[in-house]
Amino acid sequence: MRVGVLGGGQLGRMLALAGYPLGLRFRFLDSVAEAPAGPLAELLVGDYTDESLLARFAEGLELVTYEFENVPLAAATWLAERLPVYPPPRALEVAQDRIAEKTFFQGLGIPTPLFYPVQTHNDLLDGLERTGFPALLKTRRLGYDGKGQQLLRSPAEVEAAWAQLGGQPLILEAFVPFERELSILSVRSRSGQVGFYPLVENHHAGGILRKSLAPAPATPARLQHEAESIALRVMEKLDYVGVLAIELFEVEGALWANEMAPRVHNSGHWTIEGAETSQFENHLRAVLGWPLGSTAARGHAAMLNLIGERPEAAKVLAVPGAHLHWYGKEVRPGRKVGHITLRADSPNDLSARLRALEAIMTDVTGE
Repeated sequence: MRVGVLGGGQLGRMLALAGYPLGLRFRFLDSVAEAPAGPLAELLVGDYTDESLLARFAEGLELVTYEFENVPLAAATWLAERLPVYPPPRALEVAQDRIAEKTFFQGLGIPTPLFYPVQTHNDLLDGLERTGFPALLKTRRLGYDGKGQQLLRSPAEVEAAWAQLGGQPLILEAFVPFERELSILSVRSRSGQVGFYPLVENHHAGGILRKSLAPAPATPARLQHEAESIALRVMEKLDYVGVLAIELFEVEGALWANEMAPRVHNSGHWTIEGAETSQFENHLRAVLGWPLGSTAARGHAAMLNLIGERPEAAKVLAVPGAHLHWYGKEVRPGRKVGHITLRADSPNDLSARLRALEAIMTDVTGE
């Protein structure tokens, strides 16, 4: 059985690694020949909107999924007219535009930060009258890992931000004084079966995820249930199939939605060793219509992104419970090149091992 994947990045690579023990085969489509999934499976290279290439890609596939949310909607729609595509293209349509995404959340009764669409300089000034300072000015499309956004702390920063981002559709968001950033990873199969992983606590720097802790420490059951309710409403409205990640803010004991990713997600990498069934295997089970695996955590887990650094493997693996995942990318500043997952039976053991790993990474970066 062959599964097609739009995108051949590290998430696609990990989908293939999860799928091979299940007897699956893969074909990837990516715009670059050096895609990380390339060494693992057949890789077609070219423009996602090239219909002749899409036809070659689709030939002999059981279904198509995707590993990043900036797949051109036209490509997913073209394929969906010919074979199953999961998650549904409608999920891409919502997730690709921050205005559409937040409007969608609000239509389901899910709280979001105050936002304002910005097309012109006057729109920006009008929006700031509503949001006040600080506020975030973001591109409506394509921004990720802190790219395409500017934090406005005072009126003095407005003109520079407009000079950098103006001239394209933007969104202005009120800054949320959150206690912490969380994410809920959920999964829904073709049969409607659903599963939810424990809430994850995420730590960012420079707009890039650096560390995830799972289950999120000191999280009451009420908050887990609230996150699951949010995810369920989104999945049912979209008739969703696959793994869905929703990034959340905890604000005075309640959850606000930030954004969603209709795919497997960086904050779910801990599940490879830290859950009964990884997000990657469960995504494949879901899109194939197979029974979902348990989403229960195996003790306590953490994930550390390797960003522009390659620590010595022997030192990492000397830490009990540590697992190194390398993506086969050339190391460059600011580039995600791998991650470390860590598992322990107690929070204290996890904290001690995290300190050991972070010391190793400090030795590499010198920071």
